[in-house]
Amino acid sequence: MSHKITLIDGDGIGPEVTKAVTKIIKAAGVEIQWEERLAGQRALVEISDNDNPLPAETIDSIRKNKVALKAPVTTPVGERFRSVNVALRKELDLYCNLRPTVTLPGVKTRYENIDLVVVRENTEDLYAGIERQVDDDTAESIKRITRGASERICRWAFEYARKHGRKKVTASHKANIMKLSDGLFLRVFKEVAAKYSDIESEDVIIDALCMRLVIDPTQFDVLVMPNLYGDIVSDLCSGFVGGLGVAAGANFGENTAVFGSGGGSGPGIAGQNKSQPTAR
Repeated sequence: MSHKITLIDGDGIGPEVTKAVTKIIKAAGVEIQWEERLAGQRALVEISDNDNPLPAETIDSIRKNKVALKAPVTTPVGERFRSVNVALRKELDLYCNLRPTVTLPGVKTRYENIDLVVVRENTEDLYAGIERQVDDDTAESIKRITRGASERICRWAFEYARKHGRKKVTASHKANIMKLSDGLFLRVFKEVAAKYSDIESEDVIIDALCMRLVIDPTQFDVLVMPNLYGDIVSDLCSGFVGGLGVAAGANFGENTAVFGSGGGSGPGIAGQNKSQPTAR
């Protein structure tokens, strides 16, 4: 049976990574018809009269095919266009970013036997990029947390844990300081956790979580958290197993999924200088 999947081979190292991944998929015997579409810098350069790094035809292709494979795409730092990845998540309501962290044979790292999963809310929080310039010397961002988004990501984490035989779900937050926004996320997490009595639950303040992770990452199983914390923590966790180049990432909605052909949730900036525009 043949499957039609949207393919975005991205910018920079994207085409190189995509070539390797599609070769592996072909060797696995999966019959796929790749529907190639553009996003990021290449979309601006190669499509005439286009000033949109995420063209409508790319979104339409993913909506139609339900599944996409996407390589790293450029996101300039502090200028020009906004993140293609953020736009994709908003357009397709890809509310869950899943980042497994698993020790790989032959990859030498500081830790052994790592097997944890970061479940990141993908549509709101500071990472949504709701900002304004107050005056020449002041800018502000809005941190938006809703019950609906918090509930569905917490439920997704517990359902994932149950389906995959995981034993514990840990929520991370900064509700000691952001009592309304992170406080709402934490309250919803506890409400959802009460419905999954077969799975252990706990919550850890985000800075304490980072400390505990670098001391002993094996003490955690499934981690769930708001958007910005999830972006940072999932990259931190990739360092346990060799870096972003070997870290898997996928974005899920109710009926659509976008998988990464590189590391990371973007996905990936493997081999890229962090001082340059990133693929996040």
